[in-house]
Amino acid sequence: MTTHVLTVENLTKRYGGSHTALERFSMAVPKGAIYGVIGRNGAGKTTLIRIICGLQSPTEGGFTLYGASSADPSAAARARRRMGAMVETPSLYLDMTARDNLRQQFRILGLPSFEGVEDLLRLVGLEDTGKKKVRHFSLGMKQRLGIAVALAGDPDFLVLDEPVNGLDPQGIIEIRELILKLNRERGITFLISSHILDELARLATHYGFIDHGHMLREISAEALEAQCRKCVRLTVSDTRPMPPVLDRLGLDYAIRSGTEADVYGQADVTAMTIALHAAGCDVKSVHDRNETLESYYVNLVGGGEHRA
Repeated sequence: MTTHVLTVENLTKRYGGSHTALERFSMAVPKGAIYGVIGRNGAGKTTLIRIICGLQSPTEGGFTLYGASSADPSAAARARRRMGAMVETPSLYLDMTARDNLRQQFRILGLPSFEGVEDLLRLVGLEDTGKKKVRHFSLGMKQRLGIAVALAGDPDFLVLDEPVNGLDPQGIIEIRELILKLNRERGITFLISSHILDELARLATHYGFIDHGHMLREISAEALEAQCRKCVRLTVSDTRPMPPVLDRLGLDYAIRSGTEADVYGQADVTAMTIALHAAGCDVKSVHDRNETLESYYVNLVGGGEHRA
């Protein structure tokens, strides 16, 4: 039986009675997972995280964190001691060093000593920053320090909001490797919100697709990989005659444009080409393709503008 660190049930958040950021939103984060919440800017990702972190209250519904219900504020507060978070941007003291930032966080948490500060600095690769003030850090260094601050108190659940947003390629690699290391070596569960799908695809074990405050679908990376099927991309003279031919052949397909279509499964390309030609559709080229996480998401939300 799967143990869940976090379950969200029918969560709704409205602002001023007019704007609904989340509506009857539900999700479940398994223990040990790297759970990626995928959605465009404004989809409701940050609102979700702020509610989980206790920075905002839901209008309706709630969540359970390590068995503690958000309906019991004192129990939820105790459960949050097992959680670290970095929401939107790292909350750092810019005129302090990395070491002093961590010491300050230890004080805020009421920890009895600074034991563990040096280990955290080494863990995130900031042990050699010395007296350098945080305001002079690169964005990637600030993000890594933000994660170190979130790790103070030794949590086993980390919530990160857009952790690689704005980073250069090297910074993205450093954050990715750090997350994977914490997950694999320390068993830390992650909830990560992002609109950078290619990066999440390198990390996540589970996904939640969110749009206009709704959870569209939850799926494991394994199941998603099975659904992101291989296909052949056909470039043709005109896709309009294709549907009846492909239906007759029993093929699964998607018309992409007036001249392109994807055909899934094990298709006999020769027989298909002959049948399409007979129907007035000439095949100009055939290429093997794999559906990506991005195309899966676009297909799920319908692309472009769509209903909430």
